[in-house]
Amino acid sequence: MRKRNLASACVLVSTIALRVLAAPAPIVSAADPASAPTIIPMVHNDVSIPLTAMVNDDSDKKDKKDKKEKPNRRIPGHSSTRAAAQSGLDAAAVAATPALLSSFDGVGNGFTGPAGTFAVNAAPPDTNGAVGPNHYVQTVNTSFAIFNKSGAPIYGPVPINTVWSGFGGGCQDNNDGDPTVVYDGIADRWVISQFSVTTTPYLMCVAVSKTNNPTGSYYRYSFSYGSTNFPDYPKLSVWPDAYYLTLNFFANRDSFARAGVAALDRASMLAGLPATQQLFQTSTAYGG
Repeated sequence: MRKRNLASACVLVSTIALRVLAAPAPIVSAADPASAPTIIPMVHNDVSIPLTAMVNDDSDKKDKKDKKEKPNRRIPGHSSTRAAAQSGLDAAAVAATPALLSSFDGVGNGFTGPAGTFAVNAAPPDTNGAVGPNHYVQTVNTSFAIFNKSGAPIYGPVPINTVWSGFGGGCQDNNDGDPTVVYDGIADRWVISQFSVTTTPYLMCVAVSKTNNPTGSYYRYSFSYGSTNFPDYPKLSVWPDAYYLTLNFFANRDSFARAGVAALDRASMLAGLPATQQLFQTSTAYGG
């Protein structure tokens, strides 16, 4: 994993997108199941003790499962014919990349941090990371670690559901991955998410740091997507008016049903208050 030089005062904003998978279609059409959002209230919320104060007795048990490969749930209409055109864009991006000032190993097979050694337990690894003024936070598989800007690990690797220790329900009991970590540079906070799908209802678990310290306390939330449509590939991003989330819904874990875009009540979540999601659902012409 390589780190670029980022000024401590920089503001990082993550981006999010819906990809058109078939011929362009109106965002609101007869094919869309709904033109208005579904309001999803939280199932539960609380505030955690600092991560550094949590006793992670079950870390080895929860994360050392048999190695597995996550099924590749294909979205009808997706085409890889854009790869050739993309290669030219990739070359231009590489040419414009700032010079590398330093680098360090991130979370990978054999990585060792304060909590022990990481071992790969699934494929694909779902590698995801975010950079703040003083820290780098990385999620891989179903574990995460926190580094200082010099590359030294200061926390982890531990299972991601450690963040929800004592929370109860699927967010605490299941460590299912598909994680996202983003740095909210506008508020100087950290946001960690993963889904809970081993048991139903399917849950989206989201935690917002109480301060700018990613090893401290978190405001924790769970949101239910019911027990029918599997919420695959959730990706979270930051915008001033909301945290935005894209998902691909698969009916009974099998057939692609639709994509979803949810706006999470960022203002309330930054304050640890009760929050909702506004979920917009598209037709099968779109994928997150």
